Amino acid sequence: MSHAPWLERSWPEYMRKHLEYPEMALHEILERNARKIPDKTFTIFMGKKLTFKQVNDMADQLASALKDLGIQKGDRVSIYMPNTPYWPIVMFGILKVGGIAVATNPLYTPSELRFQFNDAKVKIVVVLDHPQMYSRVKKVQDETPVEHVIYANLKPMIPKAKAIIGRLLGKIPESKNKDPKDLDFIKIIKNKEPLIEKPSINPKEDVAVLVYTGGTTGDPKGAMLTHFNLIANLHQMNEVVWPKVEPGNASILGALPFFHSFGLSVALLFAAFYGLQIVIIPDPRGGNPPFTDILEAIHQYKPVYFHGVPTLYNQLLYHPHIDKYDLSSLEACLSGAAPLPLELMKKWEEKTKSRIVEGYGMTETSPVASANPLKPDTKPGRKIGSIGLPLPDTFMKVVDVDEPTKELPPGEIGEIAIKGPQVMKGYWNRSEENARVLTSDGYLLTGDIGYMDEDGYFYITDRKKDMIIASGYKVYPRDVEEVLFKHEAIQSAAVIGVPDPKRGETVKAFVVLKPEYRGKITEEDIRNFCRKHLAPYKIPQHIEFRENLPVSVVGKVLRRVLKEEEEKNFSK
Repeated sequence: MSHAPWLERSWPEYMRKHLEYPEMALHEILERNARKIPDKTFTIFMGKKLTFKQVNDMADQLASALKDLGIQKGDRVSIYMPNTPYWPIVMFGILKVGGIAVATNPLYTPSELRFQFNDAKVKIVVVLDHPQMYSRVKKVQDETPVEHVIYANLKPMIPKAKAIIGRLLGKIPESKNKDPKDLDFIKIIKNKEPLIEKPSINPKEDVAVLVYTGGTTGDPKGAMLTHFNLIANLHQMNEVVWPKVEPGNASILGALPFFHSFGLSVALLFAAFYGLQIVIIPDPRGGNPPFTDILEAIHQYKPVYFHGVPTLYNQLLYHPHIDKYDLSSLEACLSGAAPLPLELMKKWEEKTKSRIVEGYGMTETSPVASANPLKPDTKPGRKIGSIGLPLPDTFMKVVDVDEPTKELPPGEIGEIAIKGPQVMKGYWNRSEENARVLTSDGYLLTGDIGYMDEDGYFYITDRKKDMIIASGYKVYPRDVEEVLFKHEAIQSAAVIGVPDPKRGETVKAFVVLKPEYRGKITEEDIRNFCRKHLAPYKIPQHIEFRENLPVSVVGKVLRRVLKEEEEKNFSK
């Protein structure tokens, strides 16, 4: 079946369908802006600003230091820290010396670090100088290939007055009793001459970043994202983004974690590529009450762009002091990583007057594969509930779940498959898994279930592994969750399948009520509401009220955790 008809029929007027992608090294996007807008601010962190030139110079010095420590082209270096100004310096420094940056979750435990460092054969770890993080690395170093540990202290990255106050009050924890063999980041780059001879990069073959997937179906897997994958995706996203701004004259909020592909590409790399100043938020839950730091950053620094996940937008909407903050600078918000409920979209736009659209992607697609148009008045425009149209030069199709070679027509539900310049090279050292998800004609089988409409817009109905089979009927959790979100008393909800002696599986809903409704709404109230909107087999047979739901570091509700809890309860 040809893709051409819908590509020709449905395309936003302000976007090009096909692009030219320069074959360049990823670090060149920083170097370009360090030349063009050297004195413009690149990073803002706790009030301290660094220019594009300053970040590039420090990355050059780090590259030289890494070479002296034995890093050669293709060697892996881990970045183990939350969002700080060190992140871009370290990542671009690794790339400049020809290394591969390994994005490491700052919440990883010693056992998770041990697995990743061994799996990627990490030679050097750059870790935040923080007691817990540093000690975790030291616990496992001798059981891994890690040769050097470089610790980065926060004090040089915040205003001097704040550093003094923070030190006096003990608010900037740092590791004590450091191993004398370990290296201080600032000391090893101080007075270092920049690396003059950089290794030659083959953008389409050489891996820039290893980003590990969540490991929901076994051990985490490192997605190999090449320089070209990431450069291509930046150019593709540039077509979607609206409004257009002049380099050096606009801000983006960096609240999504940089170790995750979503935060890495749509926030950090896009800022470096587009010439934006990025307001770095180390912990999106920060502040008192939680999430206040984000509201204060928007109020103070006036970002135009704020890309996030549904649970983050939801938390901000229900922040008790949201009306105290000026959010009028926001113009464009891209939501991803989880389904964006219709009611949440409406409420966010009413509150902020910004435009929010849903997009779709995954670690394996660098990460963005499709999006609704961000420009308000374009035709064709946004379709509510859709993940939008494929990005330029991206082919998406729906295939039979059991027979991936069979493409399905518009309207039929199956597995989404993606082909494009942003699709990963493969998983690190996972040949069997690569053969399972990458087809011979270059498509990635995503594991996501959905369909395409007659206009070429795609819709996700659920994850393949989350589908519930109740009495032989297929139930997609998102269908039920969308209905639950329409209930005026429900703040958030998640749906899973649980064992049932008669139906095989049945539907269970976990519900968080808005504070003013707690204790006033019953399970039967919610079931009665669902009966008006859902077929009988989709109505939750079990409803559990909770104070909160388990979420990942990017705010995605972890159905996997809820399932594990249910399995433990069922086995008792």
